[in-house]
Amino acid sequence: MSLKNSLLTLLIWLIWPPVFAVIDVYRFDNAAQEQRFSLLTHQLRCPKCQNQSIADSDAPIANDLRQAVYQMLLAGKDNQTIIDFMLARYGQFVLYRPPLVSKTVLLWMGPSVFLLIGLFILFLIVRRHQQVVESDADKKENAYHLPSKEE
Repeated sequence: MSLKNSLLTLLIWLIWPPVFAVIDVYRFDNAAQEQRFSLLTHQLRCPKCQNQSIADSDAPIANDLRQAVYQMLLAGKDNQTIIDFMLARYGQFVLYRPPLVSKTVLLWMGPSVFLLIGLFILFLIVRRHQQVVESDADKKENAYHLPSKEE
């Protein structure tokens, strides 16, 4: 087999798998349902991927959740009912923006607390550095004014 045929075969094998990629096609009764589906699937986090919404994830669980959202939308369920269903099944983790409750206070307040701690530490470091600089300046000034020993 020639090099040209080998490269062509390799190229075909590299391009071929995406041809079989599955694209979910959902049919909606109206544009409002389609917008709600998009909104809900972008608000819900994939339990497996953890940093992707179910709309963006290729995981099988995300596909199942998209299908469940689709079925509930067709059944006429409202957004809160669908979200409540997901919360009952997967907990607060499934929401990208969990509500501010006692269990999520650290999640919401943590970044601000760490920022304040960092600013306080920075303040202490700068203050200590200024004290050292002032102390060194005083020592140098005093060294110039030392009385000389005259014999």
